[in-house]
Amino acid sequence: MSEWIDILINPAFWVAVLRIATPLILGTLGVLWCERAGVLNLGIEGIMVAGALAGWLGVYMGLPLWAGVAVAALTGAVFGLLHAALTVGLALSQHVAGLGITLLATSLSYFTYRVSFPKVTTPPTITPFAPMDWLGIPVLAEQTPLTLLALLAVPLSAWVLYRTPAGLAVRMVGENPQAAEGQGISVVAVRTSAIVLGSALMGVAGSFLTLSAFNAFFFNMVNGRGWICVALVVFASWRPGKALAGALLFAFFDALQLRLQQSGGSVVPYQIYLMLPYALSILALVLVARRAAYPQALMKPYRKGER
Repeated sequence: MSEWIDILINPAFWVAVLRIATPLILGTLGVLWCERAGVLNLGIEGIMVAGALAGWLGVYMGLPLWAGVAVAALTGAVFGLLHAALTVGLALSQHVAGLGITLLATSLSYFTYRVSFPKVTTPPTITPFAPMDWLGIPVLAEQTPLTLLALLAVPLSAWVLYRTPAGLAVRMVGENPQAAEGQGISVVAVRTSAIVLGSALMGVAGSFLTLSAFNAFFFNMVNGRGWICVALVVFASWRPGKALAGALLFAFFDALQLRLQQSGGSVVPYQIYLMLPYALSILALVLVARRAAYPQALMKPYRKGER
C-alpha cells in the first residue's frame, strides 16, 4: 500500500497521466463529433498514424511546429472528407468504410516514410514542442502547448454542441435526420462537416505523438490508441466533459501500470500490469455503457427523401 501512496503523491506521476491522456482527449473528441452527427468513424487509427507522419514530416522539412500541427489537421480532414463521401454521399457501410480508411491511411503513411527515408535505420529527429514552464501551474507547466489545446478543446466542443445553432444541427442529424431535413437542414452538409472536423482532431491527436511526446516517427507508435478513443466515446455517453474524464481515467491506469512494472520486480508477471488499464477500462465501460444514451441515427445511412 505504501508503494501505491508513493506513486500517487509523486507529481511526476500526474504529469505522465496528463501526457498520456492528451492524444486520447483529442481523438475521443474527434470520434464524438462524428458520432454525434450519426456516423461511426473507424478510420481513426489510420488517421492518427497519417497525422503523426504528416505533422512530423512537415516540421522535418522546415515548417514551424504549429504549421506541422496544421498539416496534420489538414491530413486528417482530407481522410475525413473521403470517409464522408463513402458513408454520407454513397451511404456505404460505415464499418467497412472506416476500416478501409484505417488500412489506406496507415499503408500510405508507412509507404511515404519508406520512400522518404529509404536507407535510414534510425528515425530522424526534430525539435519538439517545449514544456510550458512559463505557465507556473504545477503538472500543467510540465506539459506542451498541445496538451493545453486538448484541454481547451473540451469546453469549446461542449459549448458549440449545446449552445450554438451549429451544434444543435449536428445533434439533430444524429438523432433524427428526417426531422432535420424537414427544418431545412442539409443532413449531408452537416454530417460531412462534422466528420471533417472530427477527423482533423484525430490528425492533431496523432501529431501530438511526433511533435510533443516524442521527436520522431516510428511504426506502430499509435499502438491502438484510436480504438481506445472509440470505446471512450461510449464511456462518455457522447458528452465532451465525460470524454475528458474517460481519457484521464485510462491514462491513470496506464501510467500506474508502468510504475508498478518498474517497482514490482519478479513477484508479478509484467503481463498483468500491461493488461491492467485495459481490464479496468473495460469494467468501467461495461458499468457505464448500460445507461448510455447513444444518438438514435448512429450508423444508419440517410438518403434524402426516404422515411
